[in-house]
Amino acid sequence: MHLWKKENPNLKENNMTKAWYEIDNIEVADSPCLVVFPDRIKKNIEKAIQLAGDVNRLRPHVKTHKSAEVSRLCIDAGITKFKCATIAEAEMLGMVLASDVLISYQLTGPTLNRYAELIKAFPKTSFSSLVDNEASLNELISLSQRFSIKPKLFIDLDVGMHRTGIEPGPEANKLVEKIISSGLELAGIQMYDGHIRDADLASRKIKSDECFNKVMSWIETTGIDTLEIICGGSPTFIIHANRTEVTCSPGTFIYWDHGYNSIPDTGDFLPAAVLISRIISMPAHLICTDLGHKSVASENTIDKRVQFLNGNELDPISQSEEHLVLKPQSGHTYKIGDVLYAIPYHICPTVALHDHVYIVEENKIVGSWKSVARTRKLNI
Repeated sequence: MHLWKKENPNLKENNMTKAWYEIDNIEVADSPCLVVFPDRIKKNIEKAIQLAGDVNRLRPHVKTHKSAEVSRLCIDAGITKFKCATIAEAEMLGMVLASDVLISYQLTGPTLNRYAELIKAFPKTSFSSLVDNEASLNELISLSQRFSIKPKLFIDLDVGMHRTGIEPGPEANKLVEKIISSGLELAGIQMYDGHIRDADLASRKIKSDECFNKVMSWIETTGIDTLEIICGGSPTFIIHANRTEVTCSPGTFIYWDHGYNSIPDTGDFLPAAVLISRIISMPAHLICTDLGHKSVASENTIDKRVQFLNGNELDPISQSEEHLVLKPQSGHTYKIGDVLYAIPYHICPTVALHDHVYIVEENKIVGSWKSVARTRKLNI
């Protein structure tokens, strides 16, 4: 069974005797833990730039990795624009001197004052945020007056996901007019079509085109056609990459995961983050590992939480906070202490469960990176 479209996880790299994910000094990794592979991360960044055709057309989302070191790898590759979801992630990007940061979230409550503090603390970084309604816009107008700042705004358009956003149409036109009349800066629009995940690329493209064409028709009624248009996430990245007039904003590509890899034609990125687990008990002909809810995203059904790289015949049957119980095949040779390597189905919330990741180079752990922005607050 090949777990990856372009890569069998058991194949050797560079004529090495081990699979790419196997770690020689695994004894230094206290499981459960998450390890990342910088060489693969760099290849994924290069692939994203190649697909976009121009590094200036990328605005990757940092919610996947939450790492200053990974952000620097992106900057070193020429990426200047980023998206994030929290003030802490935005502060991390300010700390690494990112040029342009969109907080892809609508600010409310105490977050508004923190946003003003952020703008003042990092004058070399241009910050912006989303807005999709007049009440939130009024809050931002008041904020600008109280702190003597001029927030930059992107209008969040709802193109079918029905999570956030305003539908392209008359009410959105009114929002455009009020932003302009308020004196705040309208930087552009965002359309996130994360609901489009069809396995068939042609079907995915038809649905994405429908959303995009609706947005472009609406833009023609507003006179804001020179502003930045941010489109899509990971499933529709390769579709929007062919629209030269837009900015693409994938996030998962940086580490990749089994969930998106299960969708064909999403860019052929490499898995660059692996969960390490150990067998801790073997009751009643079962295998119990230390890979509990606290170490891997568990919003999916139990069969869609991890994909083992060196144990894909193991069937998960139960999971609790600290344990994952698996059913092996008869005649297996597993023993207590054995190491299992796994790709999470959903990497973004999995990263949020680990305060650091180990770095693996040439099959050895050589250090660690702190997932600094997994916390909701750094300094601001």
